[in-house]
Amino acid sequence: MSIITQKIELIGSKARAEVKALFDSGASFSCIPPDLAEKLGEATPLAIPIELEMAEQGKALQVNKVLYLQFKINGNQLSDEFMIVPGLSEEAIIGAKTLQAWRIKLDFEHDAVSIDPEVTKLRL
Repeated sequence: MSIITQKIELIGSKARAEVKALFDSGASFSCIPPDLAEKLGEATPLAIPIELEMAEQGKALQVNKVLYLQFKINGNQLSDEFMIVPGLSEEAIIGAKTLQAWRIKLDFEHDAVSIDPEVTKLRL
């Protein structure tokens, strides 16, 4: 299994942080740990908690809060919601929902992340 990690900048309502993000097409959502979420902005409680299945069979984790963040990858400014996951082993995970929404391409052969600049243009 190949993995790609890359430095990205997370931008919240209270602060910014440069973190090493894991780009994981097998993760449903983008995630950050609670301590980082607290520094970056005000989390929003979920009306109905989400139960995330872990990689280890039979293990699940309940997520109660989410944080909306802007973030920069390779100079491109994007945005999405990040699930706040207790015990997360990574500084940040960019999951399938975000990868698909922004059409982020993962090139495992070259350990590269690419974004079509046309996708980042905001239109009314």
